[in-house]
Amino acid sequence: MYRPFEDFMPAARCVSVIGSGGKTALLRHLSEKLDGTVILTTSTHIRPFPGVPLAASGELDEVRSLLASHRVVCAGTPQSTGKLAAPEIPFEDLLSVADRVLIEADGAAGRPLKAHRPWEPVIPACTGLTVCVVGASGLGKPVSEACHCPELFAELAGTTPDAPVNIEHVARVLNRENLADCCLINQIDVLPDPSVARRLCDLITVDAFAGSLRR
Repeated sequence: MYRPFEDFMPAARCVSVIGSGGKTALLRHLSEKLDGTVILTTSTHIRPFPGVPLAASGELDEVRSLLASHRVVCAGTPQSTGKLAAPEIPFEDLLSVADRVLIEADGAAGRPLKAHRPWEPVIPACTGLTVCVVGASGLGKPVSEACHCPELFAELAGTTPDAPVNIEHVARVLNRENLADCCLINQIDVLPDPSVARRLCDLITVDAFAGSLRR
């Protein structure tokens, strides 16, 4: 069911974000809009947030110290790739020192759409809300071009890897996976007809919001 993006303001203290086409942007957006102290982190991998202090030692005292002087901090384990892996600190412990913990809980290799493999996403037990982000920029493009794990996406959608993605395909994948409490259709500013995003929302069985994080 469609709901305007302006109404999206999660009450849960721990939010896991999955999907594709704007997960990191959503985490940054929420960290700026939510009240109180916020920890940005990941259960898989994420890039550091520019301008956000990083707690990388694996010690909760470092996180606590940074939060004393910064409202938003990032926690993770630096990798040779430049990305951050999950922090060594348990997520429950992070939640004990901050008002909110926002977690990126899977990857999409930069594609706007994806299907989840059996080991994805990695949702911590303390999560109170799981949000699936969907990149509207993938609509109309071939599955093989727009989707991470295109063969799996095509199988779930009932189409082929060379077929263009439509809203029925996306809704079918989301509904069959049934991994999130709600969905966010992002990037609607790139659509020739933004009402397509609203029609997609109405095909999804959980609450679905539509908007543009870029705007």
